[in-house]
Amino acid sequence: MYSNTPKTLTGKNSKGTVSILASNNRLQLRFRYAGKRHYISLGLPDSPDNRKFAEMRAREIELDMLSGHFDDTLARYKPQAALSTVSPDITPTVTPKLNELWTAFVEYKRPQCSPSTMHRQYRVHTRYIEKFPTHDLSEAAQIRDHILETIPIGSAKRLVTRLSACCNWAISSGKITQNPFEGMASKIKLPKASGDGVHDIDPFTAAERDTVLAAIATNRFCSKYARVKHSFYHPLLFFLFNTGCRPSEAIALQWKHIQDDGRSILFEQSTVMSEHGLVQKQGLKTQDRRKFPCNRKLRQFLKEIKPQDCSLESLIFPSPTGKWIDIHNFRNRIWKPVIDGLGVTYRKPYQTRHTFITLESSGN
Repeated sequence: MYSNTPKTLTGKNSKGTVSILASNNRLQLRFRYAGKRHYISLGLPDSPDNRKFAEMRAREIELDMLSGHFDDTLARYKPQAALSTVSPDITPTVTPKLNELWTAFVEYKRPQCSPSTMHRQYRVHTRYIEKFPTHDLSEAAQIRDHILETIPIGSAKRLVTRLSACCNWAISSGKITQNPFEGMASKIKLPKASGDGVHDIDPFTAAERDTVLAAIATNRFCSKYARVKHSFYHPLLFFLFNTGCRPSEAIALQWKHIQDDGRSILFEQSTVMSEHGLVQKQGLKTQDRRKFPCNRKLRQFLKEIKPQDCSLESLIFPSPTGKWIDIHNFRNRIWKPVIDGLGVTYRKPYQTRHTFITLESSGN
């Protein structure tokens, strides 16, 4: 039995080639010639014998394109039955809405993306798309202008890029024939020195680092109504400043990752925010794993904080409830009040990574 969902049977088009599609269990030919995309409905059900016929007709079209005898009317390539009788047009007559295409595109991308990417990027884009004044593909320019007027320029460019990718996917899936967002993103020019600051390198000085650690350890700027004192998070912050690992890697560490009798740490997983909350992800951001050597100071630190009754599967830096620490809550409830209270320039917790790398290279 053959599927009724649109699918490509012979892969993507390259120049001068014809692809065979199955849409609603009917065979189609798709190709590009003279800068235009063409679809030919063969009017045949998807079966092994009819596929052979479709392959023969596809080769005929390829030879005609190559030899310069291509029939622009397409009449030569349609079955005689389709020319002599009125057959139903299986090409969709109703153009899907952008939000419908986007929903299908997200589901297509879901198995290919990490949970954090789905949460931080596609989930955010979906919220923007839901608020568009129109989802009509013929109003792509209006949609672009709305994006530029309502969100920061860098985010706007990324969203338009994703919309174009969505439409390219829809074309390859036989849902639409043109991408109205093609080339739009390249015309959105970012101002010089613009950015969202996520990847800016702005390390703490050694004195600032020590001051922050001391404030956390002594519960300075901690609200008297706080259910958990700031000092609870001092081990995590000390570890971040002294290893340069990413916060998402630190909160995923288990005691089994302390190896070689405490002389090394194996980073091989991270905890990230997904659409369904915090989840553990195998592998790191840019590599599968890495081994970090522990100096004497770090070995002693790990020895002191290790509970006597913990198992190898226990988290090294658990939340007060024994689960993963939500780094976003930590940043808002612990980190920001301390940084603001000390009067130092605000940096995100991720800057502990840059601080370690910078100070380590300078011998501090």
